Formats: sequence, structure tokens, C-alpha cells
Amino acid sequence: MLAQQRTIAKPVSISGIGLHTGTSCTMTFKPAPEKYGIKFIRTDLAERVEIPATTDYVVDIARGTTIAVGEARVHTVEHVLAAIVGMEVDNIIIELNGIEPPIADGSSMPFVEKLREAGFVTQEAPKDYIIIDEPIRYTDEENQVDIVALPLDGYRLTVMVDYQNPALGSQHSGLFEMSEFEKEFAPSRTFCFLSEVEELAAQGLIKGGDLDNAVVIVDHDLDDGDLKKLQTHLKLEKEIKVGASGFLNDKSLRFRNEPVRHKLLDMIGDLALIGAPIKAQILAARPGHKSNIEFAKIIRKLYQQKKLEKKYQFIKKEGIVFDIEAIQRILPHRYPLLLVDKVVHLDMEKKATGIKSVTFNEQFFQGHFEGQRVMPGVLIIEALAQLGGILMLNSSLNPAEKLIFFMGINKARFRRPVVPGDQLILEAEVISKREKMMVFSGKAYVDDKLVAEAELMASIQDKPTQKPE
Repeated sequence: MLAQQRTIAKPVSISGIGLHTGTSCTMTFKPAPEKYGIKFIRTDLAERVEIPATTDYVVDIARGTTIAVGEARVHTVEHVLAAIVGMEVDNIIIELNGIEPPIADGSSMPFVEKLREAGFVTQEAPKDYIIIDEPIRYTDEENQVDIVALPLDGYRLTVMVDYQNPALGSQHSGLFEMSEFEKEFAPSRTFCFLSEVEELAAQGLIKGGDLDNAVVIVDHDLDDGDLKKLQTHLKLEKEIKVGASGFLNDKSLRFRNEPVRHKLLDMIGDLALIGAPIKAQILAARPGHKSNIEFAKIIRKLYQQKKLEKKYQFIKKEGIVFDIEAIQRILPHRYPLLLVDKVVHLDMEKKATGIKSVTFNEQFFQGHFEGQRVMPGVLIIEALAQLGGILMLNSSLNPAEKLIFFMGINKARFRRPVVPGDQLILEAEVISKREKMMVFSGKAYVDDKLVAEAELMASIQDKPTQKPE
């Protein structure tokens, strides 16, 4: 695998119609700077809007993967993204003067050829790999989908499909080195069942579909009238017929198992939306766009959390997410009101666990109370609030420019006194979240016994800028 990021050497363009919208589009690949990533830009709109190729911007996965920012949409991005990942390009601008990339022949090969034509430039920055260090699994029991990522110092992808159709049967395929992509997977074309084509055509969809950009698998009997009706719906000039092969017009396959190779291609494209190259072995049974995106979201969240941890925790420590030095980089609190010693678990924007060791040297014990030292309940709530502040972090937030203000405390209860020598186990868990506001529950334990709890509301605000004197 390449160690450094790369982009393309010069702009290249490809034109055609989109599979689902049937609209004409010219798509241009352009070089991009280091750490730019993959971004689509609609040049036909009044406002130039960059749409990052990440799961954060996926808005539809019904018939392909659609991404958007506001009203700016790009349909069916997976074949383009598969080509970019397959050619190990990290930074690239993709300009389109339409809503959907050209479908071309239904594979990624035309895009691979254009990228080859553009040439490649190695950049200085290292690739920002996401390294899978423990198994990650996604399961959809209803659709019998299983996807698992396993630790591996490389990128391997194995896909199995079983559609219980004689023409397709059970198939599997695997990519073991990215260098295999161009020859073994990029040429594989999109496929669908005849019943799907009929349903989509009746709904006025797949307006750009024809037998030159898809392999259609016959999954039920058709008479001449049905064929004529389908030909009219799809506005095809060529006559449609059912042959003996199980494919419309006896279309010949480029590979014996071309359908499953295309499924693998789709998955590479969808997993590009993680936003970083992966080091893992991925095994997938019966995947589709929905499951691919859900799995990509899991990996992307892990990537963002690891990025967040690296940002503040300079030295990795066993069993610690953030030590006290990292916490001071995150929170503005200082002695005597910094009340979280370390964070031992973080599920970003969901749940966090922290530790506060309570000693006799705490300043508040001098006055609370003589002869009966008890930690003030309000300070336990403050400790939970500070942990909640850490929980509100995300990988793009810069704490140096932000302040977290608490707006409300509800259902506060104090169950047991906390005294010198106790160790508080603090837990904060999100109840609801908006862009700059969060409601979370906080619980504090000593020796597995609940000592205090509350619901807290907080908001993120910009720090006021200081006016020059």
C-alpha cells in the first residue's frame, strides 16, 4: 500500500448520461492539495458548493448512493468513488455540470481510464490510514447481511452473494491487493433483476438505463407483450429478447462471476465515504448500499474518535483515553475547579466515563464540614458537567475557540455522601443532541454504588473576541 497521499497531475473530463436521472453531465477530475480529500462540486448551480465524499453527507441509498449539501445533490457516486479508491488517489476535485455522473458502461473502468490519462502525483503528506485493531461487525438479520472488519496490515475485501436465482446462484469474490482492482474489478458492470427493472421503469426511474450499461438477470417469464412494454418504458431502440443464458438479450459476461465482482466494486465505492483509506480485512455476506453505508458510518465514527484522541492525548496510555494533561487541553477549568482526573472510556457523542479521585487535600474539605468531611453535591454535579463537556467534543471542534455553558439541571438526586479516599466513577450519556446543544444524563458511583445523578443541558458557544485596546 502507498505510504504517501497522492492526487492527479492534470484535469480530465468524461461526458454521458446518468443512470437514474437520464440527464446529461460532463464530469471533470481535477488535482487537489494535500489533506483535501475527495469532494464533488456542482458547477451548474448558482452557488459553488463543495460536497465532501463522507457518510455525513449521504442523503439517499435507495438506488445507489446520493450525497448532498443543502439543495446541491450528486446521485450514484459509488462507481466514481470506487475508481478513485482503486487507483489510490487521496485528494481530488470532481466537478459536475449535472446532478448525476455519467453511467458510461455501468462499470468503473471508464473512470479508471480517465484517471490513468490524468497521471498521478505523489504528495508530501503521509496517508491518514484508519487502522482496525479489533473486530467490528454489522448485522442486518432481516436481510441476512453480515459485514465484519478484522485487523490486517493491508486492505482485503471478500464478498459473497446468494440471490437464489439460477442465472446468478451463489457467488463470491475477493480483492487481496489494491493493484488487482483495475484489471479484475473495475470492468464489472452494474446488474439488476428484470423485476426490478420493470418496477423502476414503471415509476419513471432508470431514465438513463439501457442494455449497454447494465446486465439484466431474468427472474420471471415474459411474453412478447411484456417485452414490448418494457422496451417502450425504457425508450430503447434495440429489440429486447429473452435468451437461454438467463440474461436479457443473452448478454455475455466479462467475468464468470461479474455480478459479485460488481458488488465488491460498489462496496469499495461506498466505503470510500469513511473519508480515509482503511487497513483491514473486510468480509461481507449479501451487502447492499444500505448495509455498506451503515457499516461505513461505524468505521467513520471510529476514525473520527481516534483522530480526536490523537489531537489531545499525545502519549498513548493503556486504559486511558485522556489523561489530566489532555483534559487541560480540552477544558478551560483549572485548580481548584478541574474535577475530572482522567477519561477511561469515550464513545464519541454518545457516552463517556471518567474518574475523579477524592482526597483529603481537596480545598473544599476545609470548610465542608469540620469533623465530617463531605464533598459538596454541587461539585459532584460540576464533575459530571465537565465530563459532559468532553463528551460534546467532535473531531472538528477547536476548544480554544469555544466555551461550553450549562443551561439547566433536572432530576438531581444525591444518594450517598462522598468522603476523602473515595474514587468517583463518572458517567455521562447523551439523551438528545442538536448541532450546538446537548442533553445528557450524568451518574456518579463509588464502589459500584450510585451516589449522585442528574440530567444536564449544555450548549457550545464561540468565545468572545477581545477588541484591541
